[in-house]
Amino acid sequence: MSQSMPDQDADRPFADLTPDHIQDAVETLGMLSDGRLLALNSYENRVWQVGLEDAEPVIVKFYRPGRWSSEAILEEHRFSLELADAGLSVVAPRVIEGATLFHHGSYRFAVFPRQGGHAPELSQQSTLVALGRALGRMHAVGAIATFQHRQALSIRLWGSQPVQWLLEQQWLPAHLENPFSGLCEHLLEAIEATWARAGDFSTIRLHGDCHPGNILWRENRAHFVDLDDCLTGPAIQDLWMLISGERHEREQQLGWLLRDYRLFHDFDPRQLHLIEPLRTLRMLHHQAWLARRWNDPAFPRAFPWFGEERHWENLIGQLREQLDQLQQPALELSLN
Repeated sequence: MSQSMPDQDADRPFADLTPDHIQDAVETLGMLSDGRLLALNSYENRVWQVGLEDAEPVIVKFYRPGRWSSEAILEEHRFSLELADAGLSVVAPRVIEGATLFHHGSYRFAVFPRQGGHAPELSQQSTLVALGRALGRMHAVGAIATFQHRQALSIRLWGSQPVQWLLEQQWLPAHLENPFSGLCEHLLEAIEATWARAGDFSTIRLHGDCHPGNILWRENRAHFVDLDDCLTGPAIQDLWMLISGERHEREQQLGWLLRDYRLFHDFDPRQLHLIEPLRTLRMLHHQAWLARRWNDPAFPRAFPWFGEERHWENLIGQLREQLDQLQQPALELSLN
């Protein structure tokens, strides 16, 4: 299996990605840039809106060198196009002369159509019902085939390895290393136990990073963007980030999400046991992601608090709360 590649040029991975380079890359595909460039919010990759002569602007994504293999990126592209062909509004890469992934200099890049919209109002029942319906259709497509080159969500990959790396690289203040290490040991044990309570759950191809920032809402319809982290995992991974609040509120929201979801794809209620483990794994994985990218100048600018001792103190407090949550019963599903 080909997944991620060792990071290369980690200190300044996009140092020579100049405006001229961006325009030249686009023009190798037969598009004529009008010189208007707008940098869009992206940290892992670099994403630009590029104006064109006599045509609508396009979105151009330059992939971080060394992160994914080309096979993994192409598998993401094929999945996006498969979803779009099934009638889902997924912002898929443009196919140009039969290809979706291109090279210019040392960079790989893809071109996407521009899609407008705003974050969905997750407090509204109608919005969650519509999102659930769309995700049910997405997961029905995701269950048809399997990934060969994308990652599979696991406790080891998202939990054990990030914790080990943070400790080996001595990212925490010295006096917090032992509290963090001991707490993570208990967390990973609790995650393993809770994971086991979910039984032998099935996994499918997923969006993988389905938070509200990756959903554009327009004309009462969800438009899914950025499948850069698509992976194999349990269906609940694409659902749990859309619910929030007190326990009874989350149960109600989950019921709204699943009301029409189950018209298109089965949902195994045992996966409700995975919500808090997945939340905890995401927290641990996120810390290691920030640390691994810290030499990229974009990260200290965007996340200045990450280098402060107070951040790690707060994180330990949040993880202690998560340890308590892992001891609580799973949410109960109500479809009223």
